[in-house]
Amino acid sequence: MAEGSDGDDRLRSDARAILAAAVAAVEPEALVFEALERRGGSGPEDRADPSREGSARGETHIVAIGKAAPAMARGAHRSLGRRLSGGIVVGPGDLLADVGPEFLTFAGGHPVPNAEGRRGAEAIHALASRLGADDALYVLISGGGSALVTLPPPRVPLEDVRGTTRLLLRAGATIHELNAVRKHLDQLKGGRLARLAAPARVQAWVLSDVVGDPLDVIASGPVSPDPSLFRDVDAILKRYGLWSTLPDSVRRHLEAGLAGEVEESPGPGDPCFASVAASVLGNNRRAADAALREAERRGYGSVLLTTELVGEAREAGGFLAAVAREVRRSGQPIAAPACVLAAGETTVTVEGDGIGGRNQELALAAALALDGTPDVLVAGFGTDGIDGPTDAAGAFATGDSLTRARDLGLDAAHFLSRNDAYRFFQALDDLILTGPTGTNVMDLSLILVR
Repeated sequence: MAEGSDGDDRLRSDARAILAAAVAAVEPEALVFEALERRGGSGPEDRADPSREGSARGETHIVAIGKAAPAMARGAHRSLGRRLSGGIVVGPGDLLADVGPEFLTFAGGHPVPNAEGRRGAEAIHALASRLGADDALYVLISGGGSALVTLPPPRVPLEDVRGTTRLLLRAGATIHELNAVRKHLDQLKGGRLARLAAPARVQAWVLSDVVGDPLDVIASGPVSPDPSLFRDVDAILKRYGLWSTLPDSVRRHLEAGLAGEVEESPGPGDPCFASVAASVLGNNRRAADAALREAERRGYGSVLLTTELVGEAREAGGFLAAVAREVRRSGQPIAAPACVLAAGETTVTVEGDGIGGRNQELALAAALALDGTPDVLVAGFGTDGIDGPTDAAGAFATGDSLTRARDLGLDAAHFLSRNDAYRFFQALDDLILTGPTGTNVMDLSLILVR
């Protein structure tokens, strides 16, 4: 526990409980099990519900991809039981141990794809390619699937896709931009899995990690129509000045696409989607609502600012610190004791050589803006338990973070300039360490004011 005032320690304790309640509300196994147990009623998803009686003539398979894939697969297996013919799960390696023997499992890489994820993608490609009209496929999708499941087109090495991913991440590309590029460098993304699986019936259940829940963006929309084109990819790469730094194979493939020599991914209206339906099971709004309820149970008035917090993490941190100070000064937008919540996903433009993630960077910027402000806490938290390439889910900032840092000889502004929030909060013992949570609905930014 970080050394601070008793009041700050209470704020940390309450924050941990509030964030835990948010994660529990989007537990993937329960969400998938409950959704499958409710199947059979009226609704758009029933157009392609693989559980309907006609599917008894064929096979029923599951493909689960993303950070929540292991738990989602367990939930589906609990419901389907012996009706399940088999399945493939591609997710984080440290969560695959609890997946049953009914599934082939592959430990993909994130945020940069790896060879094991490619092998998983090849297995999915082979399965989908052999399905017939009497067969059914459940596709369980969660955030992280874009990196974890990667199958580059012919003549594009996986390492070149990895390099392109790193370039976009370091440039601060949004998830929409990053996934638009990924969809044009893959054989499953951008609706291509739906094209492979046709004419089988496909039902997708989605745990959203993208603001606004766009099905074509989450995990790069493997069974959703792709509205983006090669010319959109061209515009993105020009925006960030990346064309000249792309690996040669990637540049040649994208240039061929621009010339009409590579087929576009299937877009809206493509007949391959005739037997496909998709539903969002959980998202950041569901998590935020659970967090607000827990805050109120603990005696805080609560308000949700937004579920669409985006932009640079350090700017968001400064904004949230300003909100915290306003609550203390004027009681607006809510009087203390107060919990103010924002959900979404920020980005970091990496310019330094430090270690961190967007939630830690948000918290560090908030700490700088809160310096000397008593009775407040700002937390940045990744619901998947993994913030950037670190073992932390995020970090806590309080009004005395900088005081404690100065006592240790640490210059917070210098750490921020180097994108080195992890080491800063590690020294203060203010990292949020949960381990992988098994779910993923973006980030929660929490303000508590005593």
